[in-house]
Amino acid sequence: MLMLKHYLDRVALMDEASRRQLEQEELTLALLHTRAEIARLQEREQLFSTLLGSVNAVLWAFDWDAQRMIYVSPAYERIFGRSAALLLAGYEEWRNNIYPDDLDYAAESFAQVLQTGAVEAREYRIIRGDGQLRWLSDKCFVSRENAAGKPHIIVGIAEDITEKKQLEGELHRLATTDVLTQSSNRRHFFECAQREFAQAREYDSPLAFLLIDLDDFKQINDQHGHQMGDQVLQRLAYSGVSTLRRGDLFGRIGGEEFAALFPRCEPALAAQIAERLQREVRRLRFSHEGAEFGLTLSQGLTSLRRDDETLDVLYARADAAMYRAKRQGKNQIVID
Repeated sequence: MLMLKHYLDRVALMDEASRRQLEQEELTLALLHTRAEIARLQEREQLFSTLLGSVNAVLWAFDWDAQRMIYVSPAYERIFGRSAALLLAGYEEWRNNIYPDDLDYAAESFAQVLQTGAVEAREYRIIRGDGQLRWLSDKCFVSRENAAGKPHIIVGIAEDITEKKQLEGELHRLATTDVLTQSSNRRHFFECAQREFAQAREYDSPLAFLLIDLDDFKQINDQHGHQMGDQVLQRLAYSGVSTLRRGDLFGRIGGEEFAALFPRCEPALAAQIAERLQREVRRLRFSHEGAEFGLTLSQGLTSLRRDDETLDVLYARADAAMYRAKRQGKNQIVID
């Protein structure tokens, strides 16, 4: 207070010219201060723009009540391969980018944000402007609730996770596929077979189990080498997959042993499929160092019975039938 009084007393003693000079000096100082603030704000805006431009994810804000996008970061054009101006002009542009099979899920999960406040587990596919199919992880949350006439504002971040999805797919393939023959490995085959068995029991639907053993495989390896033996197994697997119906299971469950499961398949039809596979494999011919040879199979086939409580029972019966085919001279199908 004393300093203010001293300043006012000083101003009161000044003549008019001195007062104008003082006012001019104060105005100049205020202008310099304003310019400095503007420069600082411009630096912040430039820094913010640089940061947004370097983030490899789409930051966005959406007016829920108006159903329009009110902000989208520069990464939108990189990830979507489309114009941000078109998106800001109409939200349908975002919806039109979504892969058709994922559109309903994307819309329903987005609407959940109003009830839950946030949705973090949203993954769906988009079609870029250049036709590429990409996976997005799109998280969103309510930034401002509707109150006093103000709109709901939803904000979010959409990240391209295509490479992650591809890696997951490759890891799944490696975990479920026999490396040599590219058919199901033993664990994956029996996991899938167990699910089919449970459904067949629940709905009282037919099911058939086929075990396939390549005759004299050790002799092929000994006479023609393991590389030729690998080719034989690959050709056999290809014949198996191409002979079976869509929805049937096929896998390599041992060295030269394969298995097939036929869901919703009556015994007579299962026998026809096994016979067709037998014929296809007999037609295969191989040549090594001037020697030509063919293949034969021993197969054991069985069908689900009312008293079969587990898949193991079905498997054991098919296994016993296959070994009877071996003992009876090979190159045949035994049905139990």
